[in-house]
Amino acid sequence: MSPFRWDVLLVGFVLAMPVLALGLRGDLTTEEMVTRLPWCLAAGWGVVALLRAVTTPRATPAKRARPPVAAPAPETTDGEHSPTD
Repeated sequence: MSPFRWDVLLVGFVLAMPVLALGLRGDLTTEEMVTRLPWCLAAGWGVVALLRAVTTPRATPAKRARPPVAAPAPETTDGEHSPTD
């Protein structure tokens, strides 16, 4: 999975918002911001990879085709009945 997919970039951007906000507020220097932004992209890649692994349905094993069960042949009595005592 590429780290530059749209979903990875979107999650990375969401995770980078606090870093960008701290930089704009002046708590982080530009160097500290640039150092932390790739980690946000890596965290976004990890989150998307985990979500994809969890939400992908399992492959079910192929069921073996069983031959159809033949209906039993009807019994012929030729008009004779057994006595019922």
